Amino acid sequence: MLKSTFIITLLLVGYNLQAQLVNADTTRIIKTETDLESVHSPKKATLYSAILPGLGQAYNKKYWKIPLVYIGFGAIGYFIKWNNDNYQINKKAYHDLTDNDPDTKFYETLTAFQYYDLNNPTSEANFKDGLNKRQEYYRRNRDMLIISMAGFYGLQIIDASVDAHLFNFDMSDDLTLNWQPSMLSVNNERIYCINFTFNF
Repeated sequence: MLKSTFIITLLLVGYNLQAQLVNADTTRIIKTETDLESVHSPKKATLYSAILPGLGQAYNKKYWKIPLVYIGFGAIGYFIKWNNDNYQINKKAYHDLTDNDPDTKFYETLTAFQYYDLNNPTSEANFKDGLNKRQEYYRRNRDMLIISMAGFYGLQIIDASVDAHLFNFDMSDDLTLNWQPSMLSVNNERIYCINFTFNF
């Protein structure tokens, strides 16, 4: 009997529920955007990263990202140098082969030279074509990597700015559902019910 009365009461509450005003016991302090910026400024993080890569990450206290920034710059820089060196080698070899000067024979130092016979016009043409294609290949890779370096520089600035914007964001793990008995007044009658609160 008591269980059925309780269930009927819950159903009636759901059907006749009206809004109620709940007075909180605590005072909530709402920080304005200016207050948050004065504590941790995304503009400063962006500026610091633009001046010195990794400095914005240090300002955001994301120290683990600083080595990643410099590893990225180092790796891209290494491949820029490697492609540029190969480009210069093939460019010099092609220049020495086509300048009609018998004293300039840098192309003979290349490993690929042993597979060609310069006394055969077809073989010589193939060698020139190969040198030309290789220098274009390495030049294109070098130029793309320079663009990648600029992109990576911009990416680390964006990363610092986004981290700074989320610096004061509440990342709490408290995702709880609380319930407690409550009493409502519906049509001048007191009804017992359950109040659910979901924190996120």
